[in-house]
Amino acid sequence: MAKIREDDFWQSITIPEATEFAAREHRFSLKRPIIMGILNVTPDSFSDGGKYNQVGAAVARAKAMIQEGADIIDIGGESSRPGSSPVSSSEELKRVIPALKALSNELECISIDTVKPEVAEAALDIGAAIINDISGLRQAPEMADIAAKYKAGYILMHIQGTPRTMQLNPQYGNLLDEILLWLKESVHTALQSGLKRENLVVDPGIGFGKTVAHNLFLIQQMQAFRSLGTAVMLGASRKSFIQKLSAAEVDRRLGGSIAALLSAWRNGAHIFRVHDVFESRQALQIAHAIEAANND
Repeated sequence: MAKIREDDFWQSITIPEATEFAAREHRFSLKRPIIMGILNVTPDSFSDGGKYNQVGAAVARAKAMIQEGADIIDIGGESSRPGSSPVSSSEELKRVIPALKALSNELECISIDTVKPEVAEAALDIGAAIINDISGLRQAPEMADIAAKYKAGYILMHIQGTPRTMQLNPQYGNLLDEILLWLKESVHTALQSGLKRENLVVDPGIGFGKTVAHNLFLIQQMQAFRSLGTAVMLGASRKSFIQKLSAAEVDRRLGGSIAALLSAWRNGAHIFRVHDVFESRQALQIAHAIEAANND
């Protein structure tokens, strides 16, 4: 991973804000919110583990999310909930490949949520257009080379530690500066591999090595991540900070998820990774209409 001196970070030339996100043949304007629907084909994800393990159930869920307004479907075969343990590449492939094959001719744009190069390449070979990497290229920097070969989109998420350790005692000297520098290094590595800035998305990693206070501050500061010249994503849907603030179990966090989504949208986020596609799309449509209203 290429290192950038911290004092150089603030002295760099201003990079224009992104206007489009490009992933293979897909181009998304960032003038409107982009909805990414979550499809976990895992037995142990925190919100919907076990629901979509069977191919038929996964296909039906993906189609339903597209009907509800999802622009992208993000398929994951390894849980990244706090405290989770990694699975082998062979197990992850066994989980995701049948669903990917079944959906490759059904969906416009598929993302693969993985940190493993062999899983990423297999998914792209089937037709996926985006790699969603929760390690931000720290675990396998060569995944950027794979993405560049396919001209795929690449989501670079910040994480402190690993899913097993990330919530034990997250600490920062300067939260925003440290995450911005970390993500800038990830972007630099991706660009060196041949990806373009329009192919990249940064995600501050809500709940991945963050306290409740960290999460709230990052949602408030989403505009800062636009300085990296890429699209900016929020993944806050149903996460535990909502429970800690409102005592709501995982199946009763829609209101909190929508509140986080709308705040992040107003503060500069472009892409929203969500479980509840219809409600999220509707909330963004109405909020946009209110902001655009005039006195005519």
